[in-house]
Amino acid sequence: MPHTHDASDSIDDALEASTHGIRALKISLFILLGTTILQFAVVLVSGSVALLADTIHNFSDALTAVPLWIAFLLGRRVATRRYTYGYGRAEDLAGLVIVAVIALSAVTAAWQSIERLINPQPLANLWWVMAAGVIGFLGNEAVAIYRIRVGQRIGSAALVADGVHARTDGFTSLAVVIGAAGVMLGFPLADPIVGLLISAAIIILLWGTVRSIGRRLMDGIEPDLAERAQLALESTPGVLSVSRVQLRWVGHRLQGAATIVVADTTLAEAEDVAHHAEQALLAALPKLDDMTIRTSAGKTAVAR
Repeated sequence: MPHTHDASDSIDDALEASTHGIRALKISLFILLGTTILQFAVVLVSGSVALLADTIHNFSDALTAVPLWIAFLLGRRVATRRYTYGYGRAEDLAGLVIVAVIALSAVTAAWQSIERLINPQPLANLWWVMAAGVIGFLGNEAVAIYRIRVGQRIGSAALVADGVHARTDGFTSLAVVIGAAGVMLGFPLADPIVGLLISAAIIILLWGTVRSIGRRLMDGIEPDLAERAQLALESTPGVLSVSRVQLRWVGHRLQGAATIVVADTTLAEAEDVAHHAEQALLAALPKLDDMTIRTSAGKTAVAR
């Protein structure tokens, strides 16, 4: 059963969260496409192969918002006989796509850096190249901050992962700046060396993202959420103890089950305790959608 007596409350919360997520994707996609256009204009006047690669990279990465956008739209669909829990897990599948793109970005950056170590290429109009790199960094960092902030607020691990992805892209753009500065100082190998360092940084950030998405797919939950649920149930009047608490993410919403031990009393009184336990959980976990509470009194158990 939904955690409130009005099932539309949880549906409205889910729709509002997906609306915020889609808005974040729209705005960030617009910013990244604008950044890509500005960088491409500089490519035309500078002829920088490094900046061209970074421009193509940013453009392809901007398109990673598309599968996540689709996932948010799918998450709005109601549950069916086949998908009885709804379509919220589409976000986690989109997160896998984002992880794959991040990994591909790291491999591509490393490959390009090694290629330039073997076959160095001269750069022209370095000041323009540096300016374009700064534009790429600022655009990606703005998108990263926005996506991560919204993702954390609505509980979307996939949107947070996409924000981390944008941050890694900013580092790649910054590598163009550092490499161009090194070339200006008379060290032509600065560009590929910095590129390799950035590739290593992307791999490090990727590991944290893989763990986050993998934990969601395995029904893992942040320990503090389970502790908050436990404390909320234990503090409910009439609850003697809590023998089980289970939570899992379905997209950016929480579902779970719990068993509470109450005094050996009437069914109506046990139901009243369970109702107050639901309200306590809702206050402690605002992203909670569905919670099955089972009351146990000796050998008697009632599911709510």
